[in-house]
Amino acid sequence: MPARSLPPSLRRYQMMLFGKIYQQLCGLQKLPWSCDSRHFWGWLNAVFNKVDYDRIRDVGPDRAASEWLLRCGATVRYHGQERWQKDYNNLPTGPLHKYKIQAIDATNSCIMSIGFDYMEGLEHVEKITLCKCHYIEDDCLQRLSQLEKLQKSLLEMEIISCGNITDKGIIALCNLRNLRYLLLTDLPGVKENKKENLVQVFKTALPSLELKLNLK
Repeated sequence: MPARSLPPSLRRYQMMLFGKIYQQLCGLQKLPWSCDSRHFWGWLNAVFNKVDYDRIRDVGPDRAASEWLLRCGATVRYHGQERWQKDYNNLPTGPLHKYKIQAIDATNSCIMSIGFDYMEGLEHVEKITLCKCHYIEDDCLQRLSQLEKLQKSLLEMEIISCGNITDKGIIALCNLRNLRYLLLTDLPGVKENKKENLVQVFKTALPSLELKLNLK
């Protein structure tokens, strides 16, 4: 039976089981692997990032994005709550409109650009942390900075130890017009001689931004 024809209750169970299996597999990624195994993990992570547009339509952007982020190892915090949601299988139930993502912590997660369509409908995200995200590249930041709702809501961003990010991706963040705080640290793809240029670009585009740079 095609996935889209499954009853909603069965689809939810399928997604919960999928997330539980992945959380168990994540522990295996820390073991030494061959080149073939790395290709396997790249393929598996791409599977977990594949956007389910039917799911977004059925449960709304915040719930669908929460499932995607937790499935990939990230955590989310909702408006009005102090607790971070870390367990895919324990996401809150109740009215779907009640839980709006306010903050995203993608530390050590496998999110990648093909999944960023999940963020398109998020209207309340104020902070995003990208730390040790091996699949985050310039095109991810460019895509993120083009999302109109994030351009309005995002206030803080931290990018730490993401080795595939260069100054090209960082400069794209100038489109986040309400950004107040940006931390950039341990980004080997951004050369030290680009630092002054980055400072000037952000000073011109976002004069009220607090920019902290530690690129070494």
